[in-house]
This record gives sequence, C-alpha cells and structure tokens, in this order.
Amino acid sequence: MQAVILAAGRGTRMGELTNDLPKPLLKISGRPILEYTLNNLPEDISEVIFVTGYKGELIKEHFGGNYNGKKIKYVEQTDLNGTAGALWLTKDILRGKFLVLMGDDLYHKDDLEKLVSYDLVLLVKEVANNTRFGVVATDEDGYLKEVVEYKFLKDRPAGNLVNTGAYVLNAKIFDYAPVAISDKEFGLPQTLAQMADKHKIKVIKANVWHPNGYEEDLIRGEAVARK
Repeated sequence: MQAVILAAGRGTRMGELTNDLPKPLLKISGRPILEYTLNNLPEDISEVIFVTGYKGELIKEHFGGNYNGKKIKYVEQTDLNGTAGALWLTKDILRGKFLVLMGDDLYHKDDLEKLVSYDLVLLVKEVANNTRFGVVATDEDGYLKEVVEYKFLKDRPAGNLVNTGAYVLNAKIFDYAPVAISDKEFGLPQTLAQMADKHKIKVIKANVWHPNGYEEDLIRGEAVARK
C-alpha cells in the first residue's frame, strides 16, 4: 500500500522558523515532524510519495529514496493550489487504495493502523475550538455528509468534529473535479465530500492528533510525540 504525504507549503504562520526550512522539517523534541509521521506509518505501507514544494530539496536530502525499509518517491508541486491540487499530481503513480496525510501534523500509529483497514475513510478529531479547521458532518450511521471550512459556516451549526487531513482513498476520487475553495486553491476534503452521494465514506475518530500551525504548537507537540 502507498502513502501520500502532502508537504509542499511554506508554513508562513511559523514566521522566521520557515525561512530556511520547510515546515515539515521543523523539529519537535529534536526530531523533524516528518520523522514521526514516517515512524508511525502502518506496516502495510511499503511506498511513500512526498508531494513537496517550498524547499522540497531539503526533504529529499534528509530522507533520500528509502526510510525504514519503505521506498520514497518525490513529486514537486510548483503551483501551490491546495491539497486536491497536490494529490492530483500523484494520480498516475497511485495504485489501489492509498493513505493520505498532512506532512506537518502528528498522527498516532494506532489511529493510522485503524484507518487503513477501510477502503474509503476520513479521520476526524473532537475538539473544543473548531475555528482553525474544517468541520465534518456525518449521517446517523457515521458516514460522511459534508466538510465545511469554519469561515464558510455562517449561521449553520458548527459541530466539534474536525478534519485531521488523514484519509484512505482510491482511484474513485479522481472521477470528480477538484472543488475550488478560493480563486487559487482546491480542497481535498471538499472534493471528497462530493463522493458522499454515491459512495460510503466512513468517518472515524482519532485518539491522538496534533496540528502544527503556529510556533507554540511545536512546544505543545512534545507531549504528543511521546504518546
């Protein structure tokens, strides 16, 4: 099984920390975020595809073509046009179902092992403050209905289930046109939500997930990295 790790962004909210490094190589407890991600991949994953952009050559220099016995390929995203734009660059080298993760977040191995047991699935987390994330709505059986960015919620109920950016998908996703969430950006979760009318997409809850959006998140991530 393959894993696609999206690691192209600059990480401007990290300020000067990303002047010389891409955000996925920033360190938590002395180790790059991406090392935690690779170490927590399920045993089923035999190949990793990094989608890189800003200072992507540093990611390639750090990991090379193999890590812990897993083959690594690199795809460059020169046009930073969102998570769907990034995934679409890997379309021709994917086979079967595949795992998709964000390169700057911390995930737990147990959650990822559970995730890959499904064919179409989205990993969510219950949070107290959802203002930074896409809010996920499910039906009564726990399948995906929609994903809405907080800024677009307006008067609709917000909910506390948010998208972690971790998915198991298959080639059916490429039957749908990427959904524009701004003039220059196409969102993967919004594109996935288009499939919900014809495909059952399971939604499962993560026990551990830590997004790294700001410098202070790196400090908070030290406790998460020890779990």
